[in-house]
Amino acid sequence: MATNGVRPRQLVIGALARRTGTKTPTIRYYESIGLMPPPARSAGNQRIYDVSHLTRLAFIRHSRELGFPLEAIRELLTLADDPDQSCEDADRIATEQLAAVRRRISRLRALETELQRMTACRHTSVAECRVIEVLGNHDLCENEHHGDAESLTIE
Repeated sequence: MATNGVRPRQLVIGALARRTGTKTPTIRYYESIGLMPPPARSAGNQRIYDVSHLTRLAFIRHSRELGFPLEAIRELLTLADDPDQSCEDADRIATEQLAAVRRRISRLRALETELQRMTACRHTSVAECRVIEVLGNHDLCENEHHGDAESLTIE
């Protein structure tokens, strides 16, 4: 028996959040920006979600886990809503995301190398500490992927 006007195959926001591993404010946010369609409301004005909301939110959540930006997800959802069209645009979006991930991995590897180099030297005092020295003088940093020492100069 359903309570508060909610049928067994319908979900309130808390149940939807638990089923998808998404926080309720995030669900409300996705609704506010149009990624999620507005839910029905119960007699008590409680949001009521159905299986289509559950499926769509799972799609969004999985896309976010893969690092897709919200605009790419919006475009992918539009494509998913029209399943008879070519998947060329979906492939393009995924290829762009793959390239972005590869760029981030490259930057992270460079950061890892720099941190290893910084921490390899072991001294006994802060006066000789390579970590402090490199953090205080960007010219000593070998990583080109973060910061720009010239932007720190005062004219």
